[in-house]
Amino acid sequence: MPQLAFANSFWESYDRLEKPLKAGVRKAMEKFQRLTIAELYADEGLHLESVTNARDPRMRTIRITLGWRGVVLAPDDGSDVFLLLNVLPHQEAYGWAAKRLYTVNTATRALEVRNVVAIEQLTPALEKAAAAAPALLLSRHSDTVLRDLGIDDQVLRAVRTIIDKPQLEAFASLFPEDQFEVLQFLAEGFSPEEVYRDVVAERRPADAAPESTESLAMAIANTASRITLITEPDELAEILDKPFAAWRVFLHPSQRRVAYRGSYNGSAQVTGGPGTGKTVVALHRVKHLLSRSPGSRVLLTTYTTALARTLRENLALLLDDGKQLARVDVTTVNAFAHRVVRDLSGRAPSPIGDADERQIWRRVRRQFDLPWTEQFLAQEFRHVVLAQRVSSGEEYLRAERRGRGSALGPRQRERVWQAMEAFSAELRTAGVTTHLQMCARATLLLGGADLTRHGYDHVVVDEAQDLHPAQWRVLRAAVPEGPDDLFITGDPHQRIYDSRVSLGVIGISVTGRSSRLRVNYRNTAEILTWSTGVLGEARIEELGGGGDDSLAGYRSLLHGKRPHTAGHPTEQAEVTALVEQVKDWIGQGVRPSEIAVCTRFNVLLDKVNDRLTAAGIPAVRVKDHPGVDVEGVRLTTMHAMKGLEFRCVAVAGVSASAFPFAREITPPEVDRIQHDSDMLRERCVLFVACTRARDALHVSWSGTPSPFLSPVSTSH
Repeated sequence: MPQLAFANSFWESYDRLEKPLKAGVRKAMEKFQRLTIAELYADEGLHLESVTNARDPRMRTIRITLGWRGVVLAPDDGSDVFLLLNVLPHQEAYGWAAKRLYTVNTATRALEVRNVVAIEQLTPALEKAAAAAPALLLSRHSDTVLRDLGIDDQVLRAVRTIIDKPQLEAFASLFPEDQFEVLQFLAEGFSPEEVYRDVVAERRPADAAPESTESLAMAIANTASRITLITEPDELAEILDKPFAAWRVFLHPSQRRVAYRGSYNGSAQVTGGPGTGKTVVALHRVKHLLSRSPGSRVLLTTYTTALARTLRENLALLLDDGKQLARVDVTTVNAFAHRVVRDLSGRAPSPIGDADERQIWRRVRRQFDLPWTEQFLAQEFRHVVLAQRVSSGEEYLRAERRGRGSALGPRQRERVWQAMEAFSAELRTAGVTTHLQMCARATLLLGGADLTRHGYDHVVVDEAQDLHPAQWRVLRAAVPEGPDDLFITGDPHQRIYDSRVSLGVIGISVTGRSSRLRVNYRNTAEILTWSTGVLGEARIEELGGGGDDSLAGYRSLLHGKRPHTAGHPTEQAEVTALVEQVKDWIGQGVRPSEIAVCTRFNVLLDKVNDRLTAAGIPAVRVKDHPGVDVEGVRLTTMHAMKGLEFRCVAVAGVSASAFPFAREITPPEVDRIQHDSDMLRERCVLFVACTRARDALHVSWSGTPSPFLSPVSTSH
C-alpha cells in the first residue's frame, strides 16, 4: 500500500483553498490510501500521470477536481512513499511541476527542491555581470569548502556570480533551502566550521544512510522539519482538519538560521515587521535550547496573558516530548515577578490595574491641589521614577527626564515627589502594589537568591517592544550572564503600551548578535501595504533604543485581495454588514475558528456577539481561553489581538471617536512629547489589529471614519 507524505509547500496551498476544493483533496487522499500501488497507477478517477518535459522524471499529477490537480513526487526506487507537493489549477500545476527538481543534499541528507529552470535562465546573464565586478560575495570560500557544506554543482555555478547580499536574497525562492541557508551564514561572516556545526550538523540525522543507498523514503524521513509522513490511516483526517494550527509553528529557511544557530555568545535579539515569524522563531529557539542542553530550564515570557496562553499552545504543538515541555515555564513577566516575590518573601501584595492606579493618582492630585493631571503624574512615576529606579527625593531632583515634554523646576519636582510618596503610602496601607513595583521588588530578591532554584538557564522573550525597564531588570536578574542567556524578539511598530528602554542601560548587550527578519509570511502584500499606511509618517524608535526603525525593505510573498473598507450611517448597519461578511467567509470554506472580529471597546463587541449568535454563527471570546478545538468566531478587543493570527479578520468601530480615543491622549499643552507618543501608540493599536489577518481584512466604522484611515483608501 502506498504511504503519503506532505511537504510544507502543500500546506501553503491547501490552507488557502476554498471548502469544495479542500473536500476534493480529502477525498482524493483517502482514495490514495486505499489503493495498492498497481491500482493507483491504473485508477481513472485519480488519473495519476507523468508531467511532460518535467526536469524531475518522478513528477506526477493527480486529479483533485475537474479544474485542479495535485502535484506528487512518486518513488522510482522501489519504495512506496509518495510526496504531495502542491495543489494548483490544472495548467499552473503542470507548469509548477515541470520547473522543480528534488534532490538529496549531500551534507544534510535532506530532500530539497529548486526551481531548476529559473536558475538555468538566470546564471549565464549573471556570469557576464560578475566577470566585470570588482569582487564576489563568497569568493573567499573554495569550491571544495562549499561542496563539503552541501553546495552542488548547479548552485555552485550560480554562487560564483553573486556580487552582494541583495543578489543572494534574490535566489531565496530558487535555491534549495539547506544550501541557501549555508550561503546566508557564510555571507554573514560565519566560518565554514561554524556553518557546519550550526546548519549541517543540526540537520543531518545521526543515522543517515550513505548517499548510494538512500531512497526517496529515506530522504523524506531525513526531512522531518519540512515533510509530514502519514503512518496511520486515521492520521490523514486529523492533519487535514488542523492545517492552520500546524502552520503556526512552521519555520521558513530565513528564520531557521536564527532559531537554530548552535549558540550565541551572550544575549541575542531578533526584530522584524508583522508576520515575519518572530514568535515562531522564539518557539523554535526554545526547542533548540531544550534539545541542546538536557536538564536546562527555560522561561518563555511575554507581556499579555492571552499571548502567553497562545505561546503555550503552540509550543505544545512543536514539542513532541512532554518531558521537554515540563522544563519550560510559559508566563507573563508580571506573573513571573509576582511568583518570585511570593516564593522568596513568603507573601506578595495584590497588584492593581491601570484604572485603580489612576483613581489613586486622582485622589493624591486633589489632596495636594496639584496643577498636573493624574495622567501626567502616573506617567512621571512610570517613565522617570520606576524606569530609573529613583528611590529618594534627592535622586528625583537629579534624575534625567529625557522623553518628557514639560519642564519641572526644583520646587515643582519637590511637589511631584511629595505626591509620589503619598501615592506609595496609600498603596502600602491598602496592601497592594503596581505590577511594575512588583517587578522592581522581584529584581531585588533575585539578586540575593539561588538562581539554580529560582532562576533559569535561558530566558526567551516574545513581543519585547512592550516591556518596561522594570520588567527587563527582573528578566536580567532571572538568568546568569553568559552564552544564550536571553533571546529577544519584537517589533517596535507594534508597541502599544508606551514603553521605551535602552537595553544597554539595563545590562543587556546584543551588539553583534542582532538579526532582522524582512519577509512577511502571514499577510498578503495588499494587507501589509494597506496596514502600514495606518502608521502614517510617524517616527518609530528602535527596539532597544538608540535610533529609528523602519519597515523599508520588508516584503510579503503572498498576494490577494485588497482590504475591504466600509463606512455606515449607524452602528446597527455596521454590525449587520459585518455579520454578512462573516457569513460570506464561512461560505467560502473558512472555519469560524479561523475568523476574528475585534473592536476597540467591549460595548460594540457585545453587540457583534449578539448578532452573530442570532444568525446561528458560533462565537467565543478570546478572553475565555477557547482551545484550538473549540469552534466559533473569535471575538476580542484590539489590545488582545497582539501575537494572534487568523485567516480572516474584521476590525470594527474604527470611527473618529475611537481612534484616537481622547481619554488616552495627553493634551499637547500638558506634554507635547507624550502627546505625540500617545498618538503613535493609538496608531500602533490599529496597525496591530489589521496585521493579524492572513488572507482577508474587513475594516468598518459608523459615522465619521478615524483620521488614521486618511492615508489609506476608505473605499471598497
